[in-house]
Amino acid sequence: MKKINVKVHSSEINPECTVVDVEGFLDAYTVAELEETFNNLIKEKKFKLIINLAKLDYISSAGLGTFMGVIDEIRDNNGDIVLTNLSPKIYKVFDLLGFSELFQIVETETAAVAKFAEAN
Repeated sequence: MKKINVKVHSSEINPECTVVDVEGFLDAYTVAELEETFNNLIKEKKFKLIINLAKLDYISSAGLGTFMGVIDEIRDNNGDIVLTNLSPKIYKVFDLLGFSELFQIVETETAAVAKFAEAN
């Protein structure tokens, strides 16, 4: 079975931002781990999220749904989700389904931190 690995840490560039590294396969079988991570971050009142997808190999509609399930609550708390380091294959999935219009997608963590600075 394919696996997912999710790691959470503060951004070294701006400690107000939280980086979530997602690695492996994000699908109906593995989505619960990312959902739990998002729910814990919301409970901890961490709403400036940088999602690093550099090592994500696959994402299904269930995986995409995880982002949609939390974005309103995050934005209602003056936060956002900025996606970084998408491979061309993963970007194509986000783009085909219109997620590139709903989420800011940038190349690096530095660019993501800059997006949060622009919003302030």
